[in-house]
This record gives sequence, C-alpha cells and structure tokens, in this order.
Amino acid sequence: MNGFTAALSLLALALLVVAGVYGAAQALRVSSEPLAARPFGSGLDPTEHAVSRFHMRWYTVTMLFLAFDMEMIFMYPWTLVISVTGPGAVIEMFVFLGVLLSGVVYAWREGALRWA
Repeated sequence: MNGFTAALSLLALALLVVAGVYGAAQALRVSSEPLAARPFGSGLDPTEHAVSRFHMRWYTVTMLFLAFDMEMIFMYPWTLVISVTGPGAVIEMFVFLGVLLSGVVYAWREGALRWA
C-alpha cells in the first residue's frame, strides 16, 4: 500500500468513527427538544446576572492563588535539577519564595484573607 492509499484509508476510518459517534449520540439521546436556556449552578437558580461585579477581595484572592500556582510550576522542575546545579539553585528558590511570601504578607495586611 502506498502513502496516498494509507492516508485515504485513515481519513475514511476517521470519518467512519465520527459518523459512528454522531449516530450513537442520536440513538441514545433522551429527547430531541433543546434544554431550557438556563445556567446550571449545582441545581440552584441564579440570583444575579452572570456578568455582575465581584467584590475587590476576590481579585486579591485570585492573585494569591496564581502566586502559589506559579510556585508549584517552578518547584517541580527545580526538584529535578537541584542536584545538578548545586547551591545556587537553593539560593534562587529561597529568593523566589521570599518574593511570594512578601506578596502573601501584603495581601494579609490588606485584609484579603478576611472573609467577614
């Protein structure tokens, strides 16, 4: 089988799989009527509009989450190369953690961690 025939067979197989999935969805669906256009929020009715404003403290909490998320993204590869790079990597990580800690202290001082 040459390359062109193999590519056409793979395309035919992909189209057959897609058609099979659509056919299974058509055969197994509960109703053909569309669902009511309401958002799903754990079964609760929405109390405000989806684009309503949030309190400012949520932005600070989000920034804290992103800071700790970035910490984990940098710490996993760091654990793999620390034995190769030596004590410089340890110093750099503690400087990085110091910057993150200063951000947490600032957010704490500004009251971002207060929930009431």
